[in-house]
Amino acid sequence: MVLLHVLFEHAAGYALFAVKEVEEIGMLLPQVEESVLNVGKFSSVIRLSAFFPFKSAQTALENINAISEGVVHADLKLFLETNLPSGGKKKAMLGVSDAKIGAALQEELNLSIQTGGVVAEILRGVRLHFHSLVKGLTAQAASKAQLGLGHSYSRAKVKFNVNRADNMIIQSIALLDQLDKDINTFSMRVREWYGYHFPELIKIVSDNSSYCKMAKLIGNRKELSEEMLEAMEEITMDSAKSQAILDASRSSMGMDISPIDLINIESFSNRVVSLTNYRQELQEYLRSKMGQVAPNLAALIGDVVGARLISHAGSLTNLAKYPASTVQILGAEKALFRALKTRGNTPKYGLIFHSTFIGRAAAKNKGRISRYLANKCTIASRIDCFSEVPTCVFGDKLRGQVEERLAFYETGEAPRKNLDVMKEAVAEATEVATEIKRKIEKKEKKKKKREKRKLEALSTAEGDDEKANGDAEEVTDTIKKKKKKKPAAEEKPEVEEEVTTNGGSGEATPAKKKKRKIGAVEAEPEVTEEADVPQVEKKKKKKKKAAEEDE
Repeated sequence: MVLLHVLFEHAAGYALFAVKEVEEIGMLLPQVEESVLNVGKFSSVIRLSAFFPFKSAQTALENINAISEGVVHADLKLFLETNLPSGGKKKAMLGVSDAKIGAALQEELNLSIQTGGVVAEILRGVRLHFHSLVKGLTAQAASKAQLGLGHSYSRAKVKFNVNRADNMIIQSIALLDQLDKDINTFSMRVREWYGYHFPELIKIVSDNSSYCKMAKLIGNRKELSEEMLEAMEEITMDSAKSQAILDASRSSMGMDISPIDLINIESFSNRVVSLTNYRQELQEYLRSKMGQVAPNLAALIGDVVGARLISHAGSLTNLAKYPASTVQILGAEKALFRALKTRGNTPKYGLIFHSTFIGRAAAKNKGRISRYLANKCTIASRIDCFSEVPTCVFGDKLRGQVEERLAFYETGEAPRKNLDVMKEAVAEATEVATEIKRKIEKKEKKKKKREKRKLEALSTAEGDDEKANGDAEEVTDTIKKKKKKKPAAEEKPEVEEEVTTNGGSGEATPAKKKKRKIGAVEAEPEVTEEADVPQVEKKKKKKKKAAEEDE
């Protein structure tokens, strides 16, 4: 008697196994667990009821994606409806490995589902001996199917984020933070190193990058002169500061420095300057990337803070899934759990504290404005994540709302209603989206026209080449024909000459005939071929001489 059926999902297809006899209590005994490893003993417990092989790799991928998301695929539904026994007093019991797909099957097919316990042990044995239980399936074929499906499934998961390249934002903001730390450390090292030679410069120039540039420019302080004032003004952007540096260099208390040490300090400061320049380029790249991926979030809260929120959440999709309360304290998890543990006050803000709005708000209103700002950040991230054409219209409108709320807390002026603002934003966003779409279509049309022109140019060029080849072949054929005609025309006078000489008349008439015929034959090339004129004249002269000698 069949107690339950077990569904097993494999890369090769769906398999339904009927369990003949099983003890739930004795299943956990070590002897029973060892017997699962033996094919003979295990096959006496279960038998293959039905098997549905996947027709192609695409079908397998679709089915496995549906199972991973907890959705019942049409193929699986048809397979179970066909092969599960229907009727009887009791409902058919089906064992599945995943509770998520089990709930979906229970709702879809009205089955009684069992997960865990005995089912888990049986599925462990089925997974181990699957190629032995299904006829015509070898272990090699099963492993190949698993490998192929694994690759395609992973590739599909990775390709999910191709259109939204938020991975680049996560990497660039992490690199930006690392560069800030490194530049700060290296600048302090330059200050300490160059401070032995010129200690007064530290107090005059406070900025790290400017200090490194000045250390590179000045070098040995004893060689500093008034000629370098202009170059120093370009770095400090202040004539008084550059004059103070010049005065301090004349009365400095620093020690003398050797040329080799100076060379090392200059090269190191040069590296620090190049790092600061690269940091500026990276910030520009981050700004452009945020404008493409999350323009509304960038317009609302800024590029750096928005990028930090995306990085902390893991992706833009994850950030869009978070509620506003989570976004508010994102980045302050330690403080939150410490407050929960000690029953203290929970934090009011996390990463969004770095935005300008919370800094501008009064102390009593900081919690309110952070809550309001987190709400707007959530809306902006969702619009960015799920909109087809990215625009910054909603971000600007949401920023205006936060500004109005700040003014309301300070002055009491009532802000506009959210419904009115959103109506305006939707109208503007549709206009901007249509404009962007029109531009994209224009670009595509231009691209198609260029490709058409290129193809036409290529086809015309090929046609010209074919014509040229055909003309060349015709010319060569005509030349060959003429060359064949020439020997035949030259042979005729000789024959006539022989006939006249054999006659023994000794008259000069044959020679005249010969001349005429030669002239007639050789006159043709002069008309048709101008290039062969000199050769024809030479042949004429030779033949005249030969005729005179014969006469």
